[in-house]
Amino acid sequence: MARLTAAARRKALINDIARTNFERVMNNATQMAIILIGVVVAFIAIREAQVILAPVFLAILIGLVFGPVADMMENRGIPEGVSAGLVVLLFLTVIIAGGALFYGPLSEWAERIPVIWARLQTEMRNWQEPLATIGALQEQVKSVFGGDATMEVSVQDGSTVTGIALMAPALLAQVLVFLVSLYFFLATRENIRIATLSLCFSRRMRWRTAHVFRDVEQKVSKYLLTISMVNVGVGIVVTLLMWAIGMPSPILWGALAAVLNYVPFVGQAFMALILFLAGLGTGGGLGAAMLPVGLYWAVNFVEGNFVTPNLLGATMTVNPFLIFLSLTFWLWAWGPIGGLIAVPSLLIVLSVITHILPVRELAPRKERRLVAQKTRRDVVEAEPVAPPPEPPAAVTSPPRKRPTRAKAAPAH
Repeated sequence: MARLTAAARRKALINDIARTNFERVMNNATQMAIILIGVVVAFIAIREAQVILAPVFLAILIGLVFGPVADMMENRGIPEGVSAGLVVLLFLTVIIAGGALFYGPLSEWAERIPVIWARLQTEMRNWQEPLATIGALQEQVKSVFGGDATMEVSVQDGSTVTGIALMAPALLAQVLVFLVSLYFFLATRENIRIATLSLCFSRRMRWRTAHVFRDVEQKVSKYLLTISMVNVGVGIVVTLLMWAIGMPSPILWGALAAVLNYVPFVGQAFMALILFLAGLGTGGGLGAAMLPVGLYWAVNFVEGNFVTPNLLGATMTVNPFLIFLSLTFWLWAWGPIGGLIAVPSLLIVLSVITHILPVRELAPRKERRLVAQKTRRDVVEAEPVAPPPEPPAAVTSPPRKRPTRAKAAPAH
């Protein structure tokens, strides 16, 4: 009787567990835990492989921007390797020209650093009384909570020249990896695409993968080209405004505004801080320091709310919270380079997710037609080539027998 009771209880327990889906919940929790561990490991690997992955990813993004230029050269009969080399030289020319544009104003402001520091100290003396009040309040809070710990600040003696000398080999290695990756990506991007499509097992998978390639290339290229034009316009407007209010080196501030505008949120905040310090060091007080900051924020407000959304359109509009999350992750992982690739990487991820989980397309009909034509061509090129048919084996026919004539019957 006791055994029957135990068996009945065991059966009832099994039925209760089945009714509550306990095993299914545990299996789902196990799978989610494995996925979470994999994501954490991937994040750590991305952070630790910054020296190699960061220049490679940046080279791919720059290659997507300069890809149409290489296509124009290849359509005119220039070999792929030569066109890729010319594009790399063009990019280096743009970088060198930008560096020459920054060099003069930066050297001039480097000479003004002692004067600016003296003016900043003068302004800080005016804030001495409010800071002293805050310090007295802090001491009162410590006395109330019984805290008598003191803060010790130690300054380590380090040489800036030594730090730069130690960082130079790593920096040169990253620049070399970037240039080599950019060249080979431009020279072999079509082969990479066709080889990836050839790995797909079915025609439907090849079609979807080709759409992902074309959508990513179109979105990233359009975004970077549009943002580059917008940033140039922002730089010109900031230069004119700084010149109008009498800020020294207005070209420097316009160039900095154009470059830092590639990094959402963080770049604008850093630019405002630079303008505040420059205005405080060269102007006549707090009001003079806030004037360039206010003008810059006005330009940034118009650009972010009216100019860029109208130029990019609805298909390129991304949730600002997703941009903030992507920017936070990539800045944590790769620093300034991560800030540059934050939005393009988000566009790539969203394009892949969109084709895995299809949604209603909002792109114009003309763009969809062009993407479909390019996708059809890629799918055809990635079709596996069937081996030539083997020649049929020679068939030997048996020897033909001669017909035998019937013998005539003997006459009687």
